[in-house]
Amino acid sequence: MPEVKTAVIYYSATGSVYAMAQAAAKAAEAAGAEVRLRKVRELAPEEAIASNEGWAAHARQTQDVPEAALDDLEWADLLVFGAPTRFGMPAAQLKQFLDTTGPLWAAGKLVNKTATSFTSAATHHGGQETTITALNNTFYHWGCVIVPPGYADPIQFQAGNPYGSSHVSNNGQVPPGQVELDAVSFQARRAVELTRALKAGLASA
Repeated sequence: MPEVKTAVIYYSATGSVYAMAQAAAKAAEAAGAEVRLRKVRELAPEEAIASNEGWAAHARQTQDVPEAALDDLEWADLLVFGAPTRFGMPAAQLKQFLDTTGPLWAAGKLVNKTATSFTSAATHHGGQETTITALNNTFYHWGCVIVPPGYADPIQFQAGNPYGSSHVSNNGQVPPGQVELDAVSFQARRAVELTRALKAGLASA
């Protein structure tokens, strides 16, 4: 079976997206992928982070997680992105990282990779689906094959988001539960399986 190199790249302020990213990375590894888990660079000033206890605690907790680099995108066959929603769009920290990918895009180095994404919002109807579709807009430009979870597993009828896994944090007070973690794990496994099939097909074409 073709090796599937998977980059799980995320931004998380208080830990919800980080928990989902960890679940995705573990599921991808269990499916036989080689995985890099990477956070994007924080853009907020230190005083803003320090003013929020949960934000500051999470920054300390994840200080040893490596930061994402363009090399991680070029290396990977499968790109898994996670970000909280901000006004229905991906958080600026992840968007800023995506905006640095012009050189890879111009060189065609992101074409035919697979991509999938997940998110967390503070409230119900807080922009989960628009955040995921906004991320997809970038994948279209890169020439990626987008892998949604759809309703391809029974967990999706509990999780309820065919665009990508999502979570409602109740303003950061509720961490992802087992349904959300199982959903993002399924999404990662599905993406690995389809990436493997795509690589095999392209290799034999």
